[in-house]
Amino acid sequence: MRNFDLTPLYRASVGFDRIADVLDRALASDLPQQGYPPYNIEKTGENAYRISIAVAGFSADDLSVEVKEGAVIVSGRKQADEDEGRNYLHRGIATRAFERKFTLADHVRVEGASHLDGMLHIDLVRELPEALKPRRIEIAKPAKAVGKLDA
Repeated sequence: MRNFDLTPLYRASVGFDRIADVLDRALASDLPQQGYPPYNIEKTGENAYRISIAVAGFSADDLSVEVKEGAVIVSGRKQADEDEGRNYLHRGIATRAFERKFTLADHVRVEGASHLDGMLHIDLVRELPEALKPRRIEIAKPAKAVGKLDA
């Protein structure tokens, strides 16, 4: 198990508590590694991202996308009555219930979601407020002396 001491981060910075929490969560080895359903995260533009999740066998009604506490939570639950009366010889398409959580950075919002050909696409956009955008500060020049003082 790896342990990282984040004390220097707290000593030299202010307001980075969330980053430290994300690092702690990512490095925690006691969390089970989820492999289902598989997903991709891609950058589609300078400030645009897309999460694509393979949800074969699920309809749009079986899926739920929720934004809560700075995270996107995707869950899927198949209706039990659809499989009644079927006798599978081999069942390779997993339709078990799942929940995936993706932590969002500050100023990232969910723009929309779509379900097409067994893929759930969640589009994200980062919108920086004007206060955080880079701006040029003009340097003031000292005022010229109006007159000389007589000694």
